[in-house]
Amino acid sequence: MNRFKEIYIKIRDEIFDAIDVGTLAESSRMELSQQLMSSVNLLIESRDLQVSNQQRQNLVNALVDELKGLGPLQALVNNDDISDIMINGPFNVFIEINGKVEKSPVQFINEEQLITIAKRIASDVGRRIDDSKPLCDARLADGSRVNIVIPPLAIDGTSISIRKFKEQKIKLENLVDFGALSVDMAKILSIASHCKCNILISGGTGSGKTTLLNALSGFIGEGERVVTIEDAAELQLQQPHIVRLETRQASVEGTGEISARELVINSLRMRPDRIIVGECRGAEAFEMLQAMNTGHDGSMSTLHANTPRDAIARTESMVMMATSNLPIAAIRRSIVSAVDLIVQVRRLHDGSRKVMYISEVVGMEGDNVVMEDIFRFDAAPTLEEGRISGKFHSSGLSKNSVIYQRARYFGLESTVRDIFS
Repeated sequence: MNRFKEIYIKIRDEIFDAIDVGTLAESSRMELSQQLMSSVNLLIESRDLQVSNQQRQNLVNALVDELKGLGPLQALVNNDDISDIMINGPFNVFIEINGKVEKSPVQFINEEQLITIAKRIASDVGRRIDDSKPLCDARLADGSRVNIVIPPLAIDGTSISIRKFKEQKIKLENLVDFGALSVDMAKILSIASHCKCNILISGGTGSGKTTLLNALSGFIGEGERVVTIEDAAELQLQQPHIVRLETRQASVEGTGEISARELVINSLRMRPDRIIVGECRGAEAFEMLQAMNTGHDGSMSTLHANTPRDAIARTESMVMMATSNLPIAAIRRSIVSAVDLIVQVRRLHDGSRKVMYISEVVGMEGDNVVMEDIFRFDAAPTLEEGRISGKFHSSGLSKNSVIYQRARYFGLESTVRDIFS
């Protein structure tokens, strides 16, 4: 244990015992910092500790972070270079910077401090985490997504996973600059979004699904009414006419839960032009397809799958969670009728993120779904300076493509033709 941590532990409990809860709630961070500086100075002098002025300020900052913020996590949350924070118990904190995961020197004092911070995160958004509800999805004040698992489910101590919220909205042109997709891919996706194609974004955890969904939403018309549905609100749509809905967990009595499926059903009564489900995970996929098939063109969602073909199979499985009466052929016809494009994204082993496929759902042949890859990424066999390189290839676009049909309606047919000429 380093000396700073030893001193912090010595004075922490004494200050926490003496502090007034009412005063704490009313005080700003600056006011609290001034009050704590006096207390810290008194305790240090009474214990005859050798502590520099800078260390005293660091002690005060740590106390303020724990009382008003996220304790040891606050510095990591404030660091814009960090994209993910992963806590495996009080003494193992990992961070992701530039796609690479490394261990952070940050530690909690003990499990008690860690679980206190976890409960604060949950309670700040009206959720709870305790023995009866040991799993929780939440978000921080800045919109960062949080997942919490506490013992006994988390064997080695409370686990917290934080996907950082980026205040700066990433646009499609930014993703092109990052090498995530080509200029032509960005053009066709922007046209597909503007022309109200129904789009599913498929990929693994941390592959950039939500980032791409946010970027595509920038091409939604300002006159359109958009309803978003999420477990933990993190979408950053900029349109003026947006209704944001968020699921609700059951209360301590086991009542009051509102699922994503219920919100999708309710959204159909809200006169939406588009419905955006942050992530389809279960039975809500059935209502999502129904919405796409009943005039809510331009709807979008994300899901977890490894390939466009897997995304179809995953959607089938989620629809069957809602109804066991539909035969698989009918489910597939519903998917084909509803979904226009599947965009497959992947996080590669060098930490980069790529749009691997843009695939159009064409139709059915017998009982099988037919898809055509409009674009794909082919990785080079060797690394360049430790990074994955490759090329984006286009297979062209059929004249019967839904993109051509919709582009013609919106007066953009020639723009689409120029992309593939």
